[in-house]
Amino acid sequence: QVQLVESGGGSVQAGRSLRLSCAASGYTYNTYCMGWFRQAPGKEREGVAAIDSDGSISYADSVKGRFTIAKDNAKNALYLQMNSLKPEDTAMYFCAAGPRLCDYADYAPEAADFEYWGQGTQVTVSL
Repeated sequence: QVQLVESGGGSVQAGRSLRLSCAASGYTYNTYCMGWFRQAPGKEREGVAAIDSDGSISYADSVKGRFTIAKDNAKNALYLQMNSLKPEDTAMYFCAAGPRLCDYADYAPEAADFEYWGQGTQVTVSL
């Protein structure tokens, strides 16, 4: 199995930055595609960003230019650098992994393509 544990969330003021981390363990050979999703209270879960082992990266339109996804294979870690945070970014952020390469082009990642999920880390952005 694959275990994913997120960290780095917190409460910040608008305009500040946060860096989320996701530690992967277990059978990480199946983590060809990794991504970040978020879900606000009463809202559907939405894709934020994704990256695969070939370097293909995609972002949701709402975070382009502000968020950056990266991974460190040696550390089995995934990161999400979030800059210029807005109140609209407030949500529970989830790390996810899929067993196949992914290239979403100009589209946000789809949850159905991911099989492994973390428990989430809360991000709250206030004015």
